[in-house]
Amino acid sequence: MTTQAGTSDGSEKSAEEGLSRRHALGLLGTAGVGAAAAPLLGAGTAQAAPLAAPAFHLTADSSGAPPVQGLHLTFGADPRSQMTVSWITDRPVNRPVVHYGTLEHGFGSSAAARTVSYVDGTSNRTVYIHHASLNRLTPGTDYLYLATHEGTTPDSGTFRTAPRGRTPFTFTSFGDQSAPQVTWAANGTPALDANSTPATKDIVTGVEQVAPLFHLLNGDLCYANLDVDRVRTWNNFFTNNTRSARFRPWMPAAGNHEIEKANGPLGLGAYQTYFDLPSTETDAELAGLWYAFTVGSVRVIVLQNDDNCLQDGGDVYISGYSGGRQLAFLEKELKAARSSRDVDWVVVAMHQVMISSSDANGADLGLRQKYGPLFDRYGVDLVLCGHEHNYERSLAVRGVVTGSETLTPRPVSQATDSIDTGLGTVHMILGGGGVSGTTNQNFFKDGSAKVITAVSATAGANGKRTSTYTKEEAVWTGVRDIEHPYGFAAFTVDPGRHAGDTTRMHVTYYNVNKPNGDLSVFEQFTLHRRRSDGHTG
Repeated sequence: MTTQAGTSDGSEKSAEEGLSRRHALGLLGTAGVGAAAAPLLGAGTAQAAPLAAPAFHLTADSSGAPPVQGLHLTFGADPRSQMTVSWITDRPVNRPVVHYGTLEHGFGSSAAARTVSYVDGTSNRTVYIHHASLNRLTPGTDYLYLATHEGTTPDSGTFRTAPRGRTPFTFTSFGDQSAPQVTWAANGTPALDANSTPATKDIVTGVEQVAPLFHLLNGDLCYANLDVDRVRTWNNFFTNNTRSARFRPWMPAAGNHEIEKANGPLGLGAYQTYFDLPSTETDAELAGLWYAFTVGSVRVIVLQNDDNCLQDGGDVYISGYSGGRQLAFLEKELKAARSSRDVDWVVVAMHQVMISSSDANGADLGLRQKYGPLFDRYGVDLVLCGHEHNYERSLAVRGVVTGSETLTPRPVSQATDSIDTGLGTVHMILGGGGVSGTTNQNFFKDGSAKVITAVSATAGANGKRTSTYTKEEAVWTGVRDIEHPYGFAAFTVDPGRHAGDTTRMHVTYYNVNKPNGDLSVFEQFTLHRRRSDGHTG
């Protein structure tokens, strides 16, 4: 990954060059009028009204500048006041910039974008991504923005910053999506992107119906590593998801299928270039692979599990690549979160799983060994995963079943409708994001599960290290969706009314149904715990 110095300086301005409220509405058209009150479903490129503003050109000029593609948002380090706007081009551009403001005051500010790039290792094509950091935003406020560069038509979106303090809000989550587009096969004939289904597109519409503040995407984003044209697949992924990701941050975790041969030292170069994430890692090779952010009273910690799991699932086997740095980050984050009087909920988003009763990938002993003691010690409330292409959630668990060689998580309660996460952690597998190879039909029916307990020292005939599986009694199993392959979860936080009160997280799991993509509710349940700001002693 390279950064193009000099294309932008990341500065902001609330200049006289900024756009007025009237001009803002003109650019956004009818979509912009309702932006502050509701999500904009399926909004495309902004239809520009004639302007004399010198900051950008409204239509492409004779230079043939590439268009703004794949517009998407991610939180900055402080979601209350920072947002990053990103877009893609296939060639370098001049003066990439985002103009932004509120409906009341128009586009009064602007932020220059920095340009980063990577060269795809199979096609030798260079992809350029432009990241504009918007700072000093007002908490709990709706913003409008335009992304553009010299010689192209601007594209637009809206977002809402995170609230200040304990305030109700909703977020959503799923993993294992893929991209619903046609590509070229190696022999030149048309083919589908790897693992593509119509559900890959329908689920984005479903998320927009819920209209969360942000979305967690738990790994295996588009499966580009399985396609002949990886660059096209990533572009298809962003083309699909920009229908939501331009209106609310989509915060990703890298899964095994983000590991692409010859794309950076870890194979994660494309992922690290496409997303600008609030990473604190100082090593450029590791930047963006794990990070954390706080919204309201919820601390979200995002991990990259190929560092700590045993299974060989990517183009390159990279287990142990951080040399313990990710585990040190995790413990530091958990300790800080649990000592804060402002954080009630600790949510971990990651890809591979610590629980699974499906005869698919199986749970991973490596994660149980490394994460399990930390999750128990610091009382993690919720772990959100993908990897298994089905829906399953555990009972609240803490510690392990005595004498189990697989470190079987020990249930602390049999409750499935109202669960005290102060007693134990709930794990959720949300792997029905649209991928074709579903595994809901593979659940064990005898109350057992399988765990990867070792891998071979060298790769087998399929290029992967062979997994050794050990069976266990799935005493931790809570709820499984055997009938439906696709869906996502929504989490609505009720912060409670006063210090020391009970705070709740109301969870709804939605099925995304064949053949039309309509939503139905599979189940609803509630997590609860005591707020951290109660009086002690």
